Amino acid sequence: MVVDQGMTAASQGSGEMNGLATPVMIRLMEEAAVKAVAAEITPELTTVGTRLEITHVAPTPVGMKVEARATLLEVEGRVLVFAVSAEDEAGVIGKGTHQRAIVRREGFAERTEGRWAEAAARPAGGSDK
Repeated sequence: MVVDQGMTAASQGSGEMNGLATPVMIRLMEEAAVKAVAAEITPELTTVGTRLEITHVAPTPVGMKVEARATLLEVEGRVLVFAVSAEDEAGVIGKGTHQRAIVRREGFAERTEGRWAEAAARPAGGSDK
């Protein structure tokens, strides 16, 4: 993918510079992880991101190509651990690990919608601390 102005830190609200925003780089890494196991996941299942440990080590200017990769390192029950990296035309721009959990689509959707009931039951102005 080629970095455009809408992918910059200034545009994304994650900084003031006109280089590739860290959240966009992370999105590319997550997409690579999803694609890395897509053929192995049955239709009633999907994966959801649960953890990221990423470093953004170099800037990428608007107009430069960037690509992310994900390699499955280990499977711990329903948890998948990936090595992820991103490179532009000049070299590595980011690297780290990403964890995803295998979930049932229907159950996860129900859990997501259930958050409305949890929010309604929470005292106004309250916190969980």
